[in-house]
Amino acid sequence: MGRKAFIVIDMQGVSFTALTPRFDTEGVVKRINLLSSYFRKQDAPVIFIQHDGTKEGGCIPGTEEWKLLPELEVEPTDLVISKMANDAFYRSDLPNQLSRMDVKELVITGCATDFCVEATVQSALVKDYSVTVVRDGHTTADRPSLKAIDVIDHYNWVWENMTPTNGAIQVLTTEQILHT
Repeated sequence: MGRKAFIVIDMQGVSFTALTPRFDTEGVVKRINLLSSYFRKQDAPVIFIQHDGTKEGGCIPGTEEWKLLPELEVEPTDLVISKMANDAFYRSDLPNQLSRMDVKELVITGCATDFCVEATVQSALVKDYSVTVVRDGHTTADRPSLKAIDVIDHYNWVWENMTPTNGAIQVLTTEQILHT
């Protein structure tokens, strides 16, 4: 059957500055921490994905902007995996780690809804994972023609209406996940 893993994408300093405000940052971090704790208690892997922006000339590993938000509760048993593209699977160690742990289902949260979260959800589906996107566990910024909340609502709708390959996809709130 396979295991479930909790994935947290790009919750790094570079994405949460005064110049890059995100929708409901405090709430999203709180819900990620609740879910991280929940999945650890279920003995499910908790995986933090960090963008390495060396190629773009920013978000360099080891710098303050690269570090995970200090409000996130990261445990020594959690995995931290580096990525260099929007898709967390692309040329990263994520596929190997998921295979090694026999993970078949992903619960996905993070930043930014319309870039790295979306790319990773799409990639996971074509790799036949079952995916749960946490409806209130991802965030983004206002875009030129859309407010962040509208981007988030739009992608939640898109994901709810996708046709997966051999896996499945659902969009659930933190509360729904904690009480199922």
